Amino acid sequence: MSVKNLDLEKLNRELRNQSPVEIVQWAMSLGKSTIATTSFAQNSAAMLKIITDSDPEIPIVWVDSGYNVPDTYRVAEVIMERLKPNMQIYIPQLTAERRNAILGGIPHPDDDPDVHQEFTRQVKLEPFQKALKDLDPEVWISGIRREETDFRKTLDILSIDNRGILKVAPIFYWQEDQIHAYMEAYDLPSCRHYFDPTKVEDNRECGLHTSA
Repeated sequence: MSVKNLDLEKLNRELRNQSPVEIVQWAMSLGKSTIATTSFAQNSAAMLKIITDSDPEIPIVWVDSGYNVPDTYRVAEVIMERLKPNMQIYIPQLTAERRNAILGGIPHPDDDPDVHQEFTRQVKLEPFQKALKDLDPEVWISGIRREETDFRKTLDILSIDNRGILKVAPIFYWQEDQIHAYMEAYDLPSCRHYFDPTKVEDNRECGLHTSA
């Protein structure tokens, strides 16, 4: 059965009472090509542990824009060494240093939305599109949560995006305190400093979840 034919309303009701690991295992039981994504932002290790505990072979895509702060890169290395996720790392065609030298620094979305949109395409969407082409997933597992942005409040544990991919969000209904409790329970490392130049502000979307 195509993921587009799933009864999402019914499945979302059923999965609401399942644990994140059970939700990932349900997604894998579909037998479809599956990826997961991470940004290595604060507390990303929680979702990575859930994924690796469920199935350590799931390809985990990290679009490294080249603009992460040193703390993020250092903690990402610690997490990868500890959890051994099946990382698939994609980078932009232009390095951050080269782009800065030729095109200037990070544009603010409020100053010139078109320039910022092109910046987002170059450093995040284009590499992600390459990942989608290479891995050709029908299912995409991510750590998005309902409380994070207004856009995400319109989604659920399961949704179909504009690309026709089934998006699975195992911790969609977790609150911030649940994330912190999970991180503490498993003594998971987290960066203290994180900056996404395509979002600028925490309540903005970076484009991965809203682009076709």
